[in-house]
Amino acid sequence: MPTLDEELFPSTPGKFKIDHRSYGINRQFYRFFASTSTMFLWALFLIALTVSYLSFQSFVDSSTRYLSASWGGLQWEKQVRTSAEIHRAGGMSVLVTGASGFVGTHVSLALKRRGDGVVGLDNFNNYYDPSLKKARKALVNRHGVFVVEGDINDARLLDKLLDIVAFTHVMHLAAQAGVRYAMENPNSYVHSNIAGLVTLLEACKSANPQPAIVWASSSSVYGLNEKVPFSELDRTDQPASLYAATKKAGEEITHTYNHIYGLSITGLRFFTVYGPWGRPDMAYFSFTRNILQGKPITVYRGKNKVDLARDFTYIDDIVKGCLGSLDTSGKSTGSGGRKKGPAAYRIFNLGNTSPVTVPALVRILEEHLKTKAKKNILDMPGNGDVPFTHANISSARVELGYKPTTDLRTGLKKFVRWYLSYYGYDAEQP
Repeated sequence: MPTLDEELFPSTPGKFKIDHRSYGINRQFYRFFASTSTMFLWALFLIALTVSYLSFQSFVDSSTRYLSASWGGLQWEKQVRTSAEIHRAGGMSVLVTGASGFVGTHVSLALKRRGDGVVGLDNFNNYYDPSLKKARKALVNRHGVFVVEGDINDARLLDKLLDIVAFTHVMHLAAQAGVRYAMENPNSYVHSNIAGLVTLLEACKSANPQPAIVWASSSSVYGLNEKVPFSELDRTDQPASLYAATKKAGEEITHTYNHIYGLSITGLRFFTVYGPWGRPDMAYFSFTRNILQGKPITVYRGKNKVDLARDFTYIDDIVKGCLGSLDTSGKSTGSGGRKKGPAAYRIFNLGNTSPVTVPALVRILEEHLKTKAKKNILDMPGNGDVPFTHANISSARVELGYKPTTDLRTGLKKFVRWYLSYYGYDAEQP
């Protein structure tokens, strides 16, 4: 016996004939209501199918995100907690952002060596060769530091880390570095140095307990200042580059969070940091590479053909200042985003106090590499660089016990030794 569907939708259209004489008005009503009911049932079926598909797709998307995420899960949380464990009396647990960067790697190792708990965070961007960052990560991993791969703008990740571990301190070193690159990709500086900083501060001000924060500003904030040596009391409202402007903005932003939320904050103005595991975009690094490869280097001069000079500061001296800042930072005073009392807000210069000209730097490298450089001497372009830097470190000496001990010749010798080893050169035959 045929079903209702078979009657209404025959399998052979055109062969089904209606005998109008055998049907009256009741049959017409029956067909109308039957057709309407069937359409309604089909509509319900399609709606249910759509809902099921969307639910399944949502499940697949969620599963894909979970499986592809670089953080999360019980094993991941265990690694974070283990890395954050403190192994000395009176020690601290520190979240180090930019932990696979130049300074971040050295600070993480120094903290771990003395028994502090350390968890790293880095996004491994490609501003310079990520393989160097991966090598640094492997280095700190061997010393028990777990580095989470993630972005400083990921609020969920930051909240998760601060929830898993009650960090006593945050060492914020993640940033988009480089003065000249800001002319090519300005948005990356706003994304990392401003938006990323705010995301971190938001997470820290809501944490309970609030961690104390030490972060990397820059000597670039002194901009067009001509008074030397540069003091923390000098004007910093004339930046010469977008990079400098974002670091200056960071100082104003951190002051606001200190004032409103009671976060203990220390800003460090680094002066031209160099040394092993350094950044390939820095002059001393690229000079070394080009000299060894027999390629010319470009040496810029300032106005009136005056040599450029920098307050080159060896990485170990910078690390001393970073650890001294963490040790003396004092506690944040807020809770749940509410300030309960005044907290420390400090800014320090970390430099060597002995500026050296760029031509003198090249001569030292030539001696260590036993190779003469091919030099192109050009006038400094208007790309945001400044003609000289010179740090006044009297405040850091008094409050942090900061005392740089490595001169440029000694520091470059250590860097060259590392460079030849890392890139596989024969020290006697570069």
